[in-house]
Amino acid sequence: MREIIKLNPIFKERVWGGTRLKEYFGYDIPTDQTGECWAISGHKNGDCTIKSGEFKGKTLSWIYENHREYFGGIKDKEFPLLVKLIDASNDLSIQVHPDDEYANSKENGEMGKTEAWYVIDCNEDTLLEYGHNAKTKEQLIEYVHNGKWKELLNFHKIKSGDFFYIPSGTVHAICKNTLIYEIQQSSDVTYRVYDYDRVDKKTGEKRQLHVEKAIDVIKVPDEYKDSIVPLIEEKSGYIKTEYVNSKYFKTVKVQVDESAHLEYKSSFSLVTVLDGSGSLDNEKIEKGDNFILPFGYDNFDISGKVTFIISSM
Repeated sequence: MREIIKLNPIFKERVWGGTRLKEYFGYDIPTDQTGECWAISGHKNGDCTIKSGEFKGKTLSWIYENHREYFGGIKDKEFPLLVKLIDASNDLSIQVHPDDEYANSKENGEMGKTEAWYVIDCNEDTLLEYGHNAKTKEQLIEYVHNGKWKELLNFHKIKSGDFFYIPSGTVHAICKNTLIYEIQQSSDVTYRVYDYDRVDKKTGEKRQLHVEKAIDVIKVPDEYKDSIVPLIEEKSGYIKTEYVNSKYFKTVKVQVDESAHLEYKSSFSLVTVLDGSGSLDNEKIEKGDNFILPFGYDNFDISGKVTFIISSM
């Protein structure tokens, strides 16, 4: 199949969300507290539909189930990856995600969640929480149960263009005034450790914490790594920036100034257009578009001034 599969995004209201997804990408968001755009997802909690073509209106999970050949015949039971765009107008909770083994046993067969973040935009003084300072599990328990958050948590200054790889078991949080591209395993399991004692205006209650499960899965001692130093290659007509190539996903950014021919081989590729507009093999693409290049679509022509991120397996 040599046809790109464009998807309709799904939006999620969050207590920390805002309006940046509308302001930056032009999306028609449902509320002024829209925190997440599930841009490419086959997860049961947000299954994107196909925008046009032969399968218009079908869900990504349906195509994955019925046309596995478009995805290189991979064996994963569920569509394995999920792309989000996140508007943190306020701080997200301090949280952690389980690995595959723990999630499978404790969360009804869910996948674990390793993820990575590309910082699309942020303020000059924006921070990100990544990692912790506990040296033993006993010290972790003491810090958490006694609310010693200043002693436990690591906050780091960030800037646009930074990229962070966040394995399962890593304490983390996106902080306010940050717009993020996120690639992750297709999982919706999050264990909140601390939520700043804030109250959800809709329920009048504090949001649920998952302290004991979080303590179970947090890796101790922490192995904090700074933002990834990418591999940057200047090609004919474009710049390719490779951020990560892990067992779960590979992520690269491509910046085209006018026109370029690209070769990119994978079982399938998930593409999000971050800026600009142009065409991919004469198909119009523009900022905010999210689409899949199916198996075999491993070379293509790009024209226009456009920047996009590709994530693949």
